[in-house]
Amino acid sequence: MTSGAATPASTPAPPQQPLAPLPPLQLFELPFGAWTLKGDHFPGARANNALVLHGAGSAARPGYTIMREALQRQGIGSTCFDCIGHGETGGALAQSSLASRTRQAQAVIAARRLPAPLHVLGASMGAYNAIRLSALTPVASLILFVPGVYAPGAYELAFGPEFSAAIRRPRSWDDSDAWAILEKFEGALLLVAAEHDAVIPLEIPQRLLAAAGKARWRHLHVLPGAEHNRVWSLMLEQPELYERTLGLMLECMQAGGTG
Repeated sequence: MTSGAATPASTPAPPQQPLAPLPPLQLFELPFGAWTLKGDHFPGARANNALVLHGAGSAARPGYTIMREALQRQGIGSTCFDCIGHGETGGALAQSSLASRTRQAQAVIAARRLPAPLHVLGASMGAYNAIRLSALTPVASLILFVPGVYAPGAYELAFGPEFSAAIRRPRSWDDSDAWAILEKFEGALLLVAAEHDAVIPLEIPQRLLAAAGKARWRHLHVLPGAEHNRVWSLMLEQPELYERTLGLMLECMQAGGTG
């Protein structure tokens, strides 16, 4: 399975009444080994415990602005950062790994003092990091877009040919530890899948849903006509689908608890 980057598009939101200006984002930098992680926080009026984890490929935090502003208008603040090899953080992907991405997220949680329990939103590869985080820190809700999952043997491999070979083995995700982690998850879980995803087979979110038998709330939302890299851009063309998806995200967070 290859790891595409499912990034909400920067297309303008559907036409609507003029909205009040939002509080300005807060930029931050965080030393991490030889690198400096760069990120930002969108302040929320009610809660500030949402963490957004981007996908692979060319993904970076600006691609999630529409989603985060929508949450911000509901009073939910979010933190997002560019992983090593992405966006303003820069560096080479070969200097990172799945495990490093999880550790980078843990460093941001600690440095920014994000209040627990967290609402963790992950896209594609970021969804797997979100699942791993749920076993390491209190998580109230997981919202996973076109989620990729990986076998434990790929976790510590540096991104590069060896990692690619490991995840491209047919049905390598069958051996993922994601199933076992979600079997113990007791928060709320929303899975957002694309009907025509050529990267992540629908079987993966279906199995994740089935595994989360102890979750206090769980739902699989399949976006009609969507593709792996065309999730938010499609929703922005269809206001009813946009509102339905945002409503489910808020419902999931409410079910998980405000933190």
